[in-house]
Amino acid sequence: MEKKITTAIDAFYNGNNCAQSVIKAYVDELDVNEQQALDMALGFGGGMGKMQKACGAVTGAYMVIGLHNSKVIDDFDKRKTLTPEMIQTFRKEFCQRHQTDQCVHLLECDIRTDAGRQFFTEHKLKDRVCSKCIESSIIILEELFK
Repeated sequence: MEKKITTAIDAFYNGNNCAQSVIKAYVDELDVNEQQALDMALGFGGGMGKMQKACGAVTGAYMVIGLHNSKVIDDFDKRKTLTPEMIQTFRKEFCQRHQTDQCVHLLECDIRTDAGRQFFTEHKLKDRVCSKCIESSIIILEELFK
């Protein structure tokens, strides 16, 4: 788990968004094309297209759950039932840890505005919030996959 957390955090601090960072931690294990996976997650950073809706670390985790289940569960009907259940469990656990899964509430600022971006930088939210959400996502995923 620590290696996945390190991989994800390193990716986040080296140009990937939060969703991409979570996915990057799992590309080898899930045997998926890294570039395609990162491209798929490109629009989910900043709360889905920087609209500050569902946190990118959360949506990245949802993608990982789908990929994981497609690899380990052969029966499509079972996979179709289990995947939403796992996503709901993930969301519940994430919200227990962070009180919400909505980017705007996690950051408590509007990153679409100059003032919000300044607040984000001055209050070191990348370190204090975003990286913590990425780490939590990996921990919760690992618990789900046991």
